[in-house]
Amino acid sequence: MRVFILFLLATSVLAGCSSKPKQSLYQQINGNAGIEKLVDSFIYQIGNDRQVFHYFEHSNITHFRQGFISHLCALTNGPCEYKGDSMVAIHTGMNINEKDFNHVVDLLINAMDEQSIPHPVQNKIISKMAPLRSEIIKI
Repeated sequence: MRVFILFLLATSVLAGCSSKPKQSLYQQINGNAGIEKLVDSFIYQIGNDRQVFHYFEHSNITHFRQGFISHLCALTNGPCEYKGDSMVAIHTGMNINEKDFNHVVDLLINAMDEQSIPHPVQNKIISKMAPLRSEIIKI
């Protein structure tokens, strides 16, 4: 009987733990403020990187920043709807190769590390972005 009561207590405690509302990915990165900081760190990473800077050197940084903020907000289930150009339209003619694409992903990871985004959350963000890879690499 005692074991049964302990079992009931343990399961009710565990059930109580799982009843916490699950935060969206957007909430886990501190909403729009977190996304803005992440994007700013990412832009800084790109601006200081000789390998990939040439892809961005003629970009309108303000436009890129706002577009990427909106895109990340939508990808992380935030309250945004991305209304920018498609990834194909944005990257057509840039001739991005796989090595440089992977390097840009590394820069994004560096930016997420800089913003102290936990690795499990980073993995979720990267997994949301991964399907876009084929729309960006064209070589």
